[in-house]
Parts: sequence; structure tokens; C-alpha cells
Amino acid sequence: MLARRGIATALAMLSIGSAPAWALFDDDVARQRIEALKLESTTRLGKLDAQVEQSQRVQLDLNNQIEALRAEIAKLRGQNEVLTYELEAATKRQKDFYLDLDNRLRALEAAPAAAAAAAPAADPAAEARDYEAALNLLKGGKFADAQAAFEAFITTWPQSSFQPAAHYWAASSGFQAKNYPRAAELYQAVHAQWPSDVRAPEALLGLANTQQVQGDTKGAKKTLDTVVAEYGSTPAADVARQRLKQLAPPPKKK
Repeated sequence: MLARRGIATALAMLSIGSAPAWALFDDDVARQRIEALKLESTTRLGKLDAQVEQSQRVQLDLNNQIEALRAEIAKLRGQNEVLTYELEAATKRQKDFYLDLDNRLRALEAAPAAAAAAAPAADPAAEARDYEAALNLLKGGKFADAQAAFEAFITTWPQSSFQPAAHYWAASSGFQAKNYPRAAELYQAVHAQWPSDVRAPEALLGLANTQQVQGDTKGAKKTLDTVVAEYGSTPAADVARQRLKQLAPPPKKK
């Protein structure tokens, strides 16, 4: 009987003494789980930050590629303009040459003596040379000088077939030289005076650029709307649509 009581007492004391050990074990497990959760959260946040950074780099690369393509398109347009001008200039020089030759022959036939004593005739290629000189200044990046040269051409040769192009390139030169008000006037003149010219929609895009640079976003949108409305099937209209999307306000959050 005494032996049984001793065993029961010993078992009771053993159970009481071991209770804190179990509690300590539970605390260690909880701490390990907390640390594991912290590590997992930190790892996930790190991966998320890396993904965001990679997405930003991809977006930046895409923007850079778009700007590079735009620059290349502008360069190709400029080269096409130069080639078109050179063809027009060569054709005009040939016509001027034959016209000048015919006039000289007629003058010699009518009055040989007077023709011999007369002063030399004006250079029929002077108009083409003036335009080409202004264009070379633009190609050389001398924008302020190019604008002045094109505006001098506009004044000197008011009947020239190069008037639309001269106005357009004078405006482009003025924009590059940061003479935005004058550039806007010249761009507007191209559309107002020669609305059917191939440069008219491009001139409106240039006008929208000057308005946007000067902070007139409302005016820029109106000009871009005009491009879409009047020249809807042209590449310029496609560009105008994209810019209108960029200028549109973000949708309001519900």
C-alpha cells in the first residue's frame, strides 16, 4: 500500500515538473514559425521589387525604342524631302536653262548690236541656289541661320513653287531654335495657304508641338483634331491619334 502511494506521488511530481518544458517547447516552435514567415515575406517582397524594377527597365527601353523610331522616321522624311527637292531643282534648272537660252536667241535675232552691248542676264538658277543654301544650313544644324535664310527666300521669291516647303522648313528651323511663336505662325501659314500640299498635315503636327511646348494643351488637342478631321487617311493623322491618346486625362477612379 505504501509502495503504491509513493509511486503515485512520484508520478504526480514528475508531471508537475515537466509542464514548463512543454510550454517552452511551444514558444520555440512559435518563434521559429514567426521567423520563417518573416523570411518568406522578405523573400517575396524582394522578388516583387525585382519584378517592378525589371518592368520599369522594360518600359524605359520600350520608350527609348519608340523615340529612336520617331527620330529615324523624321530623318527619313527629311531625306525624302531633300531628294524631292533635288529632283524638282534639277528639273527647274533645266527648264530655266532652255528658257534663258531661247530668250537670248530671240534677243540676238531682234537686235544683234544691242544684245552685244547689253549687261549679262540675271541668273535663272538664283532661286534654286537660295533655297538650297537655306536647306544646307538646316541640314547642318544651324537652325537660327536656316530660319533667317528661308524667311529671306520667302520674301525674295514670292512666286516660287518652293514657297510651301520654304514656309515649312522655316517653321521647323524656328522650332529647333526655340522661336516658338514665329514657328507657330509659319506652320499655320502652310495649312492656311496650301491646305492640299503634302506638308500641310505635317505642318499641323508641328503647330501642335509648338502649342504643347508653350503649355497650350487645349490648343494642341484642337490642332490634332483638325489633322484627324481633314487628313484622316495620312500617316500624320495616325500620329495625331496617338498624341491625342497621350494628352487625354486618365480615367477617374470609381
